[in-house]
Amino acid sequence: MAAETNAHPASAPLSASVSGSVFTSEVCRDSDRFGALEAEWTALFRRSRTATPFQSHSWLHSWWLSYGTPGRLRIVLVRKGDELVAAAPLMLVRRPLPVLVQLGGTISDFSDVLLDDSCADAAASALAKALAGAARTAVIDLREVRPGAAAERVFGCWDGPRLRRADSPCLELPAVPIEELISRLPSSRAQRVRAKLRKADKLGIDEREVPEDEIPAAVERLLALHRLQWQGRKVTPEHLSTRFSEHLARSVRAMVSCGDARVTEFRLDGALVASDLTLMSAQLSGGYLYGADPVLRERKVDVASLLLRNGAQHITAAGGATLSMLRGNEPYKRHWRPETVRNQRMLLSRRWLAPSLRALAAGAAGRDLAATLVKRVRDDAGAGKD
Repeated sequence: MAAETNAHPASAPLSASVSGSVFTSEVCRDSDRFGALEAEWTALFRRSRTATPFQSHSWLHSWWLSYGTPGRLRIVLVRKGDELVAAAPLMLVRRPLPVLVQLGGTISDFSDVLLDDSCADAAASALAKALAGAARTAVIDLREVRPGAAAERVFGCWDGPRLRRADSPCLELPAVPIEELISRLPSSRAQRVRAKLRKADKLGIDEREVPEDEIPAAVERLLALHRLQWQGRKVTPEHLSTRFSEHLARSVRAMVSCGDARVTEFRLDGALVASDLTLMSAQLSGGYLYGADPVLRERKVDVASLLLRNGAQHITAAGGATLSMLRGNEPYKRHWRPETVRNQRMLLSRRWLAPSLRALAAGAAGRDLAATLVKRVRDDAGAGKD
């Protein structure tokens, strides 16, 4: 996508005093300016312990280049002196009501704001004031907020109408070695998993972490395997799009260079048979996308266990806390007895926009109910075939 023109210049900085400290805020509306924020954004990202990989500058800026709409960028920035201490990556949409939503869209499993841990409460209060100024005519809709996220602090000090709703379920495991994860399983299943991993080892499947300079080509190979894996079955259409491929190649290369992502390739007899993309932050690591050649199924290789072992090995070595299976409640994830952690949806508005907030919440509730009913009908239909 072409760079956004600066038809709407960034708003002038605003000053606010919070707990005796003076904070300044501004709204960035320009793509080039967003790109230029990389160094200080990344520094803030490192100081925000609850941040997930989807809040990194590499991921968000790349996403905007592939998916953003010119003129809609609204990134709220808060500084204490010259230092960036809070950021909310937003964009304006119309549904048909004006709404500020977070960058990252549906291809991001978590969204959040960034707050400097050294002044998190004061920065959250300053960010809430800045968001209120930026959202005079729009409702703020924060989707897929993980429990414990920085956005909870902003929600807590919001001076106006606010609603919190449940969002997508995510499955999580503790960051422990694979043998400890296997020991959580019933003995019969644990024995089967060990046997499958021994079989993969006996076949001689080699693992290789891809270096940064090879990432673009490795992403192409991963997506090719992903298409092959899902051939003839229902696949997420976006994973087949050019813009998704370009976003992954661009963002993952930058994230690998600073330790926020890892691509692992698996080869059998010299041939590439599987590839896995894992995204990482200080607290959390999660397998984002993988591709596997159907030949592995034919040879009875348990790809999910192979990838999980690889992920567990790396996160324990890095000292992380959570091995996330990200969004979704698929049966193969359930085999590992993970904890279900439900994301949150947070709606915020100015007082005069309370009716818009309630209308947005009601529409979301209606769509959720419809989706639940459709799933129930499908499950019942499937049960009737057994």
